[in-house]
Amino acid sequence: MGVWSCTLMKTIKSLSVLLFCATACGSLMAAEAWTNLFDGKSLDSWVKRGGNATYTIEGDSIVGTSTLNTENTFLCTPRDYGDFILEYEFKVDPMLNSGVQIRSQCFPEAKEIVTVGKTIKVGANRVHGYQIEIDPEPQKNRWWSAGIYEEAVRGWLYPGICGGDAKQFTDQGRTIFKQGDWNKVRVEAIGDSLKTTLNGAPCAAIKDARVAAGFIGLQVHGIGKDKDKDGTQVRWRNLRIQEVAASKANTLSDEEKAAGWKLLWDGKTTDGWRSARSEAFPKGGWQIKDDMLIINETGGAESASAGDIITREKFSEFELKVDFKMTPGANSGIKMFVDPLLNKGAGSSIGIEFQILDDVLHPDAKLGRDGNRTIGSLYDLIPAPKDKKVNPPGQWNQAHIISKGKHMEFRLNGIKTVEFDRGTPEWRELVKTSKYKGWPNFGELSEGNILLQDHGNQVFYRNIKILTKSN
Repeated sequence: MGVWSCTLMKTIKSLSVLLFCATACGSLMAAEAWTNLFDGKSLDSWVKRGGNATYTIEGDSIVGTSTLNTENTFLCTPRDYGDFILEYEFKVDPMLNSGVQIRSQCFPEAKEIVTVGKTIKVGANRVHGYQIEIDPEPQKNRWWSAGIYEEAVRGWLYPGICGGDAKQFTDQGRTIFKQGDWNKVRVEAIGDSLKTTLNGAPCAAIKDARVAAGFIGLQVHGIGKDKDKDGTQVRWRNLRIQEVAASKANTLSDEEKAAGWKLLWDGKTTDGWRSARSEAFPKGGWQIKDDMLIINETGGAESASAGDIITREKFSEFELKVDFKMTPGANSGIKMFVDPLLNKGAGSSIGIEFQILDDVLHPDAKLGRDGNRTIGSLYDLIPAPKDKKVNPPGQWNQAHIISKGKHMEFRLNGIKTVEFDRGTPEWRELVKTSKYKGWPNFGELSEGNILLQDHGNQVFYRNIKILTKSN
C-alpha cells in the first residue's frame, strides 16, 4: 500500500465511485461516452505507417497530402478498437481516393491469411484490414464512398463479395455525396456486423468475422507518377468514437486462429488457473461476470485476501495480450516467469511484473525511482515513458507482453513502454537497486507461470490470449 492508509484510499475510492459508475458500470459501460480521437493540437500519439504522404493540422482538421512515387500512407491510432461506433467528417479533392481503416493490422513480418478458401500473402509492415472508402471518382463515375473495402486482403466487400448492388450503390452515392464539401460518415462495428451511413443515409451493411479488433487509420492513397495529383488533399475533422462492450469477448478472430493464438482464459470457467498458494482456485474474491474475470475490492492490501492467481501451465517464449479496466485508485499487475514456491511469506508471488496502476490516485506512482512503479512500467525496475497512452479508470486498456529468448518488450495500448534483456550484467545491476535484490537470480527462470495480481483493488480482465512456439 505504501504511505497512504487503507482508510484514506477507501475515502478516495468512495469519492470516485460516482464518476466511475456513471462511465463504467454495466455491460455497455461506454455506450454513452464519446471519445475524441483527435485533440485538435497534436498528432504525436498517432503512428504513421506505409508511404511518405504527409499529415498536418489546419484549424480543427487533420490534412493528408499526397506525394509522388510512394505507396499508400496511413496515420493510425496507437491502440486497437474492437466493438465501437465511429463518426467523422471528411472533405476530399475529387482527384484523390482515400479511406478510413478500421479493425486494421500491421505486422513486422510477412503473413499468410487464409480466408474464403484462399491464402493471401500480406507483406511485412503492410497495413491491411477493413477500409471505409472515400471514393468520389467522378472520372470513373463510381461514387462508392462509405462502401467497405478490405485493404491488401480481399478487396471490395460492399459492394462486392459480401453483398450490395454496384449500380444501385453508385446511383445512391452520386445523390448523397457532397463534392467539394464536408461529408459525414458513421460506422457501427459490433461483433461481426459492420454498417455505415453517409450524410445520414444507410450505405453498406455486411456480416464478416475475419478480424475482431484493430487500429483505426486515415489513408492517403498512393498516386504513383501522376503529377496532376501531386499535392492533392483529404481532410478529416470531428473524429470521435464510442466503445461498446464486446458482444463476443474472449474469442479469437480467424486471423488469430490461423496465426496460432489461443485463449488463456475461456471467459466462463476457472479452467487453466489456480491460486498461487494452492492447487485450487480461490473460493472467494475473484469472480466471473459479464465475460470478465474480476478481482474484487478488499481495501488495497497486497495478496492478503483472495490472493494472486496463476496459470497451471508454464511459459517461456510467448506473446501475451490482456485487456484490463481499473477502478479509480486501483493497483494490480501481470507477472511472468513466476515460481509460486519462491515466496512463502506475506505478499505477492515473485516474478517480472507489468504494472497496472491508476497513476493519478495511487501513491505507488510517486514511489520507486523515476516513475518505475507507474502503469506500463517494468515494476520497480524500468519506468514507462511519461507520455504513454493510458485510458482512464472505467475504460479498457491493453497490455501486450512479448518474450523472445531473454529479450522482453512491454506495450500499452499498442505503444512500446519498456524493453529489456533478462540475465545480462545490466539486468543484474538493475535488480541490485530494486526491491528484488534479496531474491537470487531474480527474473532469470527459463520458464514460469503467468500471474494476475490481487492487490486489494477491483480490476477487470478479459480477452486474455497467448501465442507460443508450440501453439
